[in-house]
Amino acid sequence: MSIPSNAAVLCIGLTLGLAAATASAADPEPAEPQGTAAWHGCIGLPGHDQLEDALDFARAQSNGGFNLDMWATVVNRDGVVCEVAFSGPNRGSQWPGSRVISAQKANTANAFSLPGLALSTANLYAAVQPGGTLYGLQHSNPVDTGVAYQGPASNFGQANDPMVNHRIGGVNVFGGGLGLYNSKGVLVGGVGVSGDTSCADHNIAWRTRHQLNLDFVPAGVGHRSAATPNGDDNINYKGLVVDPSLANDFSHPICKIAGVDGVSGISATLPPVQKVH
Repeated sequence: MSIPSNAAVLCIGLTLGLAAATASAADPEPAEPQGTAAWHGCIGLPGHDQLEDALDFARAQSNGGFNLDMWATVVNRDGVVCEVAFSGPNRGSQWPGSRVISAQKANTANAFSLPGLALSTANLYAAVQPGGTLYGLQHSNPVDTGVAYQGPASNFGQANDPMVNHRIGGVNVFGGGLGLYNSKGVLVGGVGVSGDTSCADHNIAWRTRHQLNLDFVPAGVGHRSAATPNGDDNINYKGLVVDPSLANDFSHPICKIAGVDGVSGISATLPPVQKVH
């Protein structure tokens, strides 16, 4: 029996190593227990307490609207719900219907933002009106009601909210939903906020995202300035933008209360989006 030469042994070793690496690359990632953040791709996104704290901070600011308590939902890039929270003392302290709306907004902002172009739910309003270029969009991707309403209502807004770890779906086309971009400029999901006028929702969502340090937005259809030369995904108020313009094409009504605009000035002074360094 002949003994392989050193070159032959090396060749065999390399072949086996490459085969093992190829097999490893083809295999799925090791299974993790259901319910863990890693399994559902929520690493890098806020946990329940972090989302709740950011929402509480944002809701406490002057945002226009009726100064109501809020719901917030975060989804990952695949549209899987990672967290649901509320700002009031219990689940009945904010509009119950806004829980699922917040999830719709998070899903929409994630689903219609891209790595190089962010679209907030407020940016979609004008285009989905009758005759608009995206008319009918709001009827696509319906909410999975089986996911939204399963289990005891006592879990709503808790770490074990029934929407968590599931794709909720839904499209919402007024203010309150924003894409989430991390410090590397990577689009990692969306946040949705609901519970007040849609303009106040937008302002609270904006501040919530800023508190979470997930507002490194690369470009958008919003106002361009020295701070945001590529634009951002801030709300463009109909009547306050130049017509015709890109911002007007993606505009949103001013949410007046008793005919008074108490919100557009607030939206104009929100913290600017951050730049990737």
